[in-house]
Amino acid sequence: MTRFQKKLWIGLLIMALLTPFGIFLPEKFNAGDAWGEWGTDKIQELLGYVPEGLKKLADFWKAPVPDYNFGGENAAFSTQVISYIVSGVLGIAAAVILIYLITKFLVKHEK
Repeated sequence: MTRFQKKLWIGLLIMALLTPFGIFLPEKFNAGDAWGEWGTDKIQELLGYVPEGLKKLADFWKAPVPDYNFGGENAAFSTQVISYIVSGVLGIAAAVILIYLITKFLVKHEK
C-alpha cells in the first residue's frame, strides 16, 4: 500500500468518524433538514406545491437505513452516533466496492 493510499484510508476513516456531527450540529444551529434531503412534505412547505414527476417517483426508492439511524426516531443519542458511524463506513465500503468493480470491468474490456 502506497503512502497516498494510507493517507486516503485514514482520511476516509476520519470522515466516517465525524459523521455524528450531522446529528447535533443541525439541531444546535436550528438548521432543519440537510439541503436536498427533503421529502414531498418539505417540498410542499418550501415551494407551495410538489412537481408531478416528483409525486410519481417519491416512493420509488426507500433508504436501507432511514435517517442513518438503526434505532428508529426515538433512539438514544449514543445509538444515533453509532448508527451514523456505521452508515458512514457502509457508504465508504459500498463506494470502494463499486469503484473496484467498475475499474475491473473497464480494464478487462480495454485489453
